[in-house]
Amino acid sequence: MKNIELNIKGVAETVVTADKLAVTMGSGSLTVYATPAMVALMEESACNCLAEYLDSGETTVGTELNIKHISATPEKMRVRAEAVLVEINGREFTFEVKAYDESGIIGEGVHKRFLVYSEKFTSKAYQKLKK
Repeated sequence: MKNIELNIKGVAETVVTADKLAVTMGSGSLTVYATPAMVALMEESACNCLAEYLDSGETTVGTELNIKHISATPEKMRVRAEAVLVEINGREFTFEVKAYDESGIIGEGVHKRFLVYSEKFTSKAYQKLKK
């Protein structure tokens, strides 16, 4: 991993489409932006934050989420997630994450990711199939 400093920022954007609605994703019965979709966008913003600092064969995996979904977003509205790196503890990275629609903030929280080596990590996961 290349040298990394605190307060770098990552962004991810999307439009709320039918596949991202709570009723479609199974996280509720309403036709509004699903919490799992918002969380995935927040994770994407954290990944984008670190992407240029990773060496070949390195990646990060999400290990912890503490998220509040505080406002509903209708279909067809744009959503933007932002992640700011606030702490580095060895290979663990902590982000403050926020999501916004065109009317303002819709979610916020803390997300942690851990640096792993892609091949080793995947191999270990697939060893479970041999048990």
